[in-house]
Amino acid sequence: MKPVARRRRLLAAAALAPVALPLAGCSAAVVQRFPTLTEARRAVAGLTSGAARSTGAWNLPQVLQHLAQSVEYSIDGYPEMKSALFHYTLGVAAWSVFDARGAMNHALDQPIPGAPALEANQALEAGVVRLLAALNRFEAHTGALQPHFAYGALDKAAYTRAHLMHLANHWSLIDTPASPPGTKA
Repeated sequence: MKPVARRRRLLAAAALAPVALPLAGCSAAVVQRFPTLTEARRAVAGLTSGAARSTGAWNLPQVLQHLAQSVEYSIDGYPEMKSALFHYTLGVAAWSVFDARGAMNHALDQPIPGAPALEANQALEAGVVRLLAALNRFEAHTGALQPHFAYGALDKAAYTRAHLMHLANHWSLIDTPASPPGTKA
């Protein structure tokens, strides 16, 4: 089969695929680490002491900027999107696994496609304020949400879970003085 014909068949199959692909026998698990936006905001606000740090490739203000971008883009639209084929295949599959586990796992140094560069010298307080404002704006938002760049269309409940899991995934590289040795904040 020619590559063009093969691509058309894949696109046609993807168009007929269901928007959500639940895993057989699985239901959504409680989001690990941050089960609610209230708990997420409380943890983010607690970073203002300045004692926490990121152990990953990005410093803590950069992590907070990245998380804020993700929340803001769910309302305003992502700068770049994956293809429809990606959404209906890999995107739906990845989201289904994350949703069923209640936890996300992705490269923690990968920027959102098309997003502005993260400012390495931004003050911690500015990052905290921006992320809290984004979370508050998201929670208060009653209009339509924009498709996720990789997962496609998500409703408010699914986007809330995605944001909480995204925060928890990045939080795994945040150390605070209150954390017992060998654990993360």
